[in-house]
Amino acid sequence: MRQQFLLIIFIVSLCYTLSSLKINVNKAEASDTLPVANVVLVKVRGIANSYSFSVEIESPDKGCSQYADWWEVLSEDGKLIYRRILAHSHADEQPFIRSGGPVKIDTDAIVWVRAHMHPGGYGGAAFKGSVKSGFKKAPLSKQFAADLAKTPPLPDGCDF
Repeated sequence: MRQQFLLIIFIVSLCYTLSSLKINVNKAEASDTLPVANVVLVKVRGIANSYSFSVEIESPDKGCSQYADWWEVLSEDGKLIYRRILAHSHADEQPFIRSGGPVKIDTDAIVWVRAHMHPGGYGGAAFKGSVKSGFKKAPLSKQFAADLAKTPPLPDGCDF
């Protein structure tokens, strides 16, 4: 009877230990993920080939060491059409909206709008659409036109 009791205690302890290890492994994997900036809304106004985009972004800004440093408009095939540089962190203003333009596209041109995070890069939520049909959240691979992260214009620092 005593041996059975000890065996039960041993098995329960072992299960608890294994579940703790699994939780710790999952936490380690999650901490390896770099932060990303998410586009949450896109509004457009203006006339063809001279639109102003207002882009709402949600990002885990912490200051100049981690902040959303730009948003951009891309063609469907990954060409940079417009980039709005964000000169500082928005740690105390989340989500935030910044406008930019003129964005030189036709009314029915399908484009992507995505944000970039320093140091995480691309990979957050993006929007796809046109001025004519509107913009909706759509899945976009982190690798889509990733080389644009090195294409000017680029931030020349962070103000705060």
